[in-house]
Parts: sequence; C-alpha cells; structure tokens
Amino acid sequence: MTIVVLDGFTSNPGDLSWAPIEALGPCTVWDRTAAADLLPRCGAAEVLLTNKTVLTAATLAALPNLRLISVLATGVNVVDVAAATARGITVCNVPAYSTPGVAQAVFALLLELTNRTGHHDRQVHQGRWSAGPDFCFWDGSLVELAGLTLGIVGYGAIGAAVAAVGRAFGMRILATRRSASGPIAAGGDYVDLDRLFSESDVVSLHCPLTPDTEGLVNAARLARMKPSAYLINTSRGPLVREADLADALNARRIAGAGLDVLAVEPPLPGNPLLTAANCVITPHIAWATRAARERLIAISAANIAAFRAGSPQNVVG
Repeated sequence: MTIVVLDGFTSNPGDLSWAPIEALGPCTVWDRTAAADLLPRCGAAEVLLTNKTVLTAATLAALPNLRLISVLATGVNVVDVAAATARGITVCNVPAYSTPGVAQAVFALLLELTNRTGHHDRQVHQGRWSAGPDFCFWDGSLVELAGLTLGIVGYGAIGAAVAAVGRAFGMRILATRRSASGPIAAGGDYVDLDRLFSESDVVSLHCPLTPDTEGLVNAARLARMKPSAYLINTSRGPLVREADLADALNARRIAGAGLDVLAVEPPLPGNPLLTAANCVITPHIAWATRAARERLIAISAANIAAFRAGSPQNVVG
C-alpha cells in the first residue's frame, strides 16, 4: 500500500522514527503540505495520514486510489468524513493516546495560575528575593486546591483522568456528560452545565468541537462563574468565545484562565487573549509529550495494518 504522511513534523520533528509505518509499504513523509501541493503529493496514495491538513469532499473526489485516511489525532474535523464514507474511503483516528499528557497539562496550567511558579521564578532571577528584607515573599494570593470544586465539561477518558488528579489534590468533582446524571462511580456528581459553571472553582473543558459546543463558553456562562474561579481549556479553541473571555478576565469577573488551544492557531497578533489579565497560554502542546507521540505513531501503524488485514479499527463516521 502506498502511504503518504501529509504533515508529519508536529507529530515527529525528528526525535522519533516512522519505521512502524514505513514497514507497511512505500511511505513518503512531508513535514507540511500546502493546499497547492496536496493533490500532486497524494494523487497515487492508497493511505493518507493527516493531522491538520484539511481533506475536503472536492479533494477526496480527485483521489481515486485513496482507500484509507488515518488521522494523526483524535479529532477528525479536518476530514469530510461523510464524503469519505460515500466514496468508500475508511477514516480512522487515534483515541486516548494523549490522555496522561493532557491531564498533566491541565494541572500545569492550573498550578501556574494558583502558585504562580513561573512568575516567582522570574522575580527571583531578577534579584527581588536577594534584595528583600524577609526570608520569603509572594505576589498576590497563593491558592490551595484542596477543598475546591473541579468542574469537568466532558467526562470521557481525559475528563476522568483529570478528575483522578483533582481527587488526589483533595478537590470535589462535578462533571457533565451526554446522557449522564447522578453520582460518578469514582466520586463526584453529574450536573447540568449551568450548575457546573456556577458551583465550580475550576472549570476544565474536555469535549469535542461540534455545532452544539462551539462557543459553549460565552459571556452568559462566564457571568455564572465565581469571581475567584479559573477556566482551563486543553480541548478545542472554538469552544470559547475569546472576546468574551478576554472581557471577563480584564474586568476581573473571573480570576484567570489557562489555555493550550485558541480558535485560530497560530494566533493572530490581535487576539485579545494575548493581552488579557491573568491568562496563561501554551502553544497547543498538551498532547505532545514524547511518550504520547510515540503512541500516536504506533497506533496509526496498527490502524493501517488492521485495515490491510480486512479488520479496520478505530473507524469513525
């Protein structure tokens, strides 16, 4: 099977091997693929791997040899899955490969907001501790997580992993999930969104981007949050109306936000969150630990092998 990787650099910038995939057939790996290069590069491909390169219905119609698309991610919104299915093209994804890393990233962002570790480190290196009259100093309040309520929007594998870490910190858990109510088996409660936003000290987003969830965090929902509450988003940028969040932060209607994703990536220079008060932003790296990317390549190879054997796995659509 002829295999083409359209945008391999983010998954493997050189610290991993493509050997598990290359062992399955002739394989060409491109770091990035611009729209103008898409058809020339993959016209003969039977298998395409894409992370963020968009595959539209028109593109798929121009690829008669294509039999399998394996997305180098969990989300598949870059592929017109309905069009692929109509043309007999199987679409697979890679679920759950980044769960430990994303849970870790949630608390990296939250701890930066509550302990301000990076800020205090910079102050020390700039000489403030050396010049101080006391054995210690701190800027603003340091917030203890024990006893706070962690609200998780989307209680799938990642949401459950985040809840487990929250419990270890002594946090109470609230969660929302489609068709779920009552107590959570490991401790906590399913509640509706309005109650979750009203009662939580930390709201962490872990739901997919769909027409129903786009703009889920808006001015009305932010107004329900406590002034002392934090918003964490390691899921999808468009879940949040960015201008509304910037307004809430600058007006101190919430205490802070930790974001690993934005609506447009890389962000445009005028994005209001880049200058918003107490807003910690990382460049979409929650998924990108070496261990997670290694699993991503291994599971993608397994997707191709399973398809070739006639038993496709991780099929979406």
